[in-house]
Amino acid sequence: MKTSALGRIALATGITALTAGLFPATAHADDAVVERRTLPVLVEFADSSFQYPDKVKESTPDTYFGTKKDSLASFYSELSRGRYRVVPAVDEQYLGPIKLSMNASCDHGEINSQTQKALTEQGLVRGEDYDSLSMVFPAQKTGCDWAGLGSVPGPYTWINLYGTASGLGIVGHEFGHNLGLGHQTRSMCGDGDLVDCEANGTSAKSMMGGGGPAAGISAPEMIRAGWLSDSEAVKVAESGTYTLRSLHGEGSGTRALDIPMGKDRLVVEYRHAAGSFDQDIEGVHAYRVPEGNYGSSTLIDTTEANKTAGNDAPADADAIASVTDKAGKVSVAVVSSGAGHAEVKVSLNGEDLSTVVDTPEKTTSPAPEHTGTDTDAGDGLPGGTEVKGGSAEQPAAADNSQDLAATGGDSSTLPLAAGGAALVVAGAGALVLMRRRKRA
Repeated sequence: MKTSALGRIALATGITALTAGLFPATAHADDAVVERRTLPVLVEFADSSFQYPDKVKESTPDTYFGTKKDSLASFYSELSRGRYRVVPAVDEQYLGPIKLSMNASCDHGEINSQTQKALTEQGLVRGEDYDSLSMVFPAQKTGCDWAGLGSVPGPYTWINLYGTASGLGIVGHEFGHNLGLGHQTRSMCGDGDLVDCEANGTSAKSMMGGGGPAAGISAPEMIRAGWLSDSEAVKVAESGTYTLRSLHGEGSGTRALDIPMGKDRLVVEYRHAAGSFDQDIEGVHAYRVPEGNYGSSTLIDTTEANKTAGNDAPADADAIASVTDKAGKVSVAVVSSGAGHAEVKVSLNGEDLSTVVDTPEKTTSPAPEHTGTDTDAGDGLPGGTEVKGGSAEQPAAADNSQDLAATGGDSSTLPLAAGGAALVVAGAGALVLMRRRKRA
């Protein structure tokens, strides 16, 4: 039995109007609350069923909507400080198992098509009755090299279940892709000059970069999701000394500096243990945001201690002391850091950092135009490539033309396969980006 929508979005003054199922690229987060009606569906194949269907049925509601901190709903509620709520789309909290008329396969488009067709026959239509569709299916015969797959951004996740519960590490990561977040990489900039950097491994400062749920997500990703207000993510307009509070946790104050750097942006954050996050992360970190695409940020690592692709140095080893981008005429230096706050000097236009003393009275500038490649991904979520919608009876064509990101079986280490080509493996886990271009 389907239910009515479980809430609509509360809008604050100056907030772009939203409806359930829409998510802006850089939303203002002052008072906006998004409720994402999520529908987990257990699906089986003609030749493959869940080994322990009763246990899968029992674990699914807890994984997605449980009250413990390791559920999808609890994780995103704490991470967004109540601004993003994952809520069940049906009273039962999940549906299925639904038997598909196909043998075990990794064909995500066909799985999606047949699942939506079955849901339509039950009177459930995406956009009207649910916003996010999460398809959970047995992995024993599929042979997939991924444990999870998510549209970037978009409404779909595929969970290739190897046991009786997929856990937050995979489900939460795939829902991060749905928010428009890619796999967060790392750039090694040994001399602190951002002109000379080498891509190496993942950030470990975000669940989207191998840090696991305990790392939450980084400041640029929080900006992309719309979970930092203008007063929390300060867009630096002039040189000065700024005070940062920890990125995660309750309370008000500046949580990130968003600094112009030529065509790109430089986002600086301070990380410190807060709530369920950052128990092992401390210090000031910096990220390059390519051409305003906050969902594709890269951690800047200026240290010598953290050279391996697996990021097996201490979690705070890559905290910065200073960085400089000579081309962008930007410099950043940490004055002090610890005990829940940090002071950071920022110089613009090539100004000597030693002359920067006071925090300027005017600290913000208008938000930059979003210059990424984001477009409507089929449900109003900007980002990725446009998805052509199919009919309610046969929506398969809509599912094969969008950007997808896949997660390996071990979600604790999540390296990147850049550009959807080479696959980099660390430990037992792997990530691969799967690009699908828009059909003509």
